[in-house]
Amino acid sequence: MSFNEYSAFDGLALGRMVRERKVTPAELMEAAIARAEKHNAKLNAIVFKDYDRALPVARERKAGSAPFEGVPMLLKDIMGDCAGMPTRSACAFLPSTPMRADSEVVARYKRAGFIPFGKTNAPELGIPPVTESRLYGPAHNPWSLERTPGGSSGGSAAAVAAGIVPVAHGNDGGGSIRIPAACCGLVGLKPTRGRISLAPNLGDALGGLVVEHVLSRTVRDSAAALDATAGPMPGDPYFPPPPARPYLQESSAPPKRLRIGLSTENPLGGAIHPDCVEAARQAAKLCAELGHEVEEATPQLDYQMFAQSFAIVYEAGVALSIEGTRLMTGAEPTPEKFETFTWNMYQQGRQISASQYLIAQVLLQRASRQFAAFFESHDVLLTPTLGQPPLKIGTIDFMSPGTTLLDEKITNFAVACPVYNVTGQPAISIPLYWNREGLPIGAMFGGRYGDEATLIQLAGQLEQAQPWIGRKPPIWN
Repeated sequence: MSFNEYSAFDGLALGRMVRERKVTPAELMEAAIARAEKHNAKLNAIVFKDYDRALPVARERKAGSAPFEGVPMLLKDIMGDCAGMPTRSACAFLPSTPMRADSEVVARYKRAGFIPFGKTNAPELGIPPVTESRLYGPAHNPWSLERTPGGSSGGSAAAVAAGIVPVAHGNDGGGSIRIPAACCGLVGLKPTRGRISLAPNLGDALGGLVVEHVLSRTVRDSAAALDATAGPMPGDPYFPPPPARPYLQESSAPPKRLRIGLSTENPLGGAIHPDCVEAARQAAKLCAELGHEVEEATPQLDYQMFAQSFAIVYEAGVALSIEGTRLMTGAEPTPEKFETFTWNMYQQGRQISASQYLIAQVLLQRASRQFAAFFESHDVLLTPTLGQPPLKIGTIDFMSPGTTLLDEKITNFAVACPVYNVTGQPAISIPLYWNREGLPIGAMFGGRYGDEATLIQLAGQLEQAQPWIGRKPPIWN
């Protein structure tokens, strides 16, 4: 298979070609590695290369029946545990020791046919919405190298957008799949809480905020990857209702006539960039043209209280990560081993009492009920994914003593995303709009708890009506 042919197909199409013996897994892996070597010096998307182990696996693999048979894949350097590769969470304090075993989600990727061959860039401990860690350096957006690919799954998004792989692993604790999808012109689905097990190491993460999934160029790849990874493991603390049928079928099924609420407000009071407002309004117009009922509607929620409580949970989570590493390794955390932003969150997290943490959780649960009530009268909420176009690298100084999670540069950028992590509801960002600078601007659709099917149906319908697969960034091929 030639280099150009590899980039022309999504993951399911490549898997089908392997099953039909039109191409071998080794040829796909060689094409992926060639693209990685060509582009990564500019993108800094891949921070650990496992070529020497992945190539023999690909060469020895026989064509089977898996949906992504022999398809190369990249794993995020957060929670994407793969035997033989380190997971450092972009943090110098975490050792570079290779993992002894796969996490459950990685094991499921492998059973689905994927062959992992490296780890992707992320921000330190996955906290910020941009990918600019001190350990790895910034990842760059294939659409504009001076811009961020978003975070925290920024390296994965950059690799998919540049055509290195059709699908890459990500996770989302406050927008970390949807933000990079919006920045890089990709499909980014945050599944319902508990849809994909965090076994064996975790029951939940950050009190249920974090979910696993992928970034992809097509809706059907995202749907098929969800089919391959969804499902509980014994001991999981929660699991949503099972789907009525495979998500891949939903990606080509027309949705019913939906009642869609459109909101372009910044709930924290700041301004939403006109490009982001326009992206949402253009998406609303397309939905109306397809026969859906669209009306201006905004959920009622105390976002100031929400933001404060969300920050408490995140600060406690940072303290958990660092203290947990200290217990496992015996290493003592000191300021020089962290970015100032992370160290400050760690110090704040250590001071949070048990009662303060539990109060924050109660307040977030109340907010969840308020937000979920909106979906009693609406099937879907449509908003801009982000409050700003992809930020220029260096916009946020993580070595500044005063930078916090509630810094306006952070909250105004990622403002619409975290609520779905708190409520556990699914949300998807899709690329329907590019601004005058040629930057992708995402539109986000949120749905009821457990109802990924409606979002996948709608996203598939919009993809068919206004395809984006033909748009390619300057860093491509």
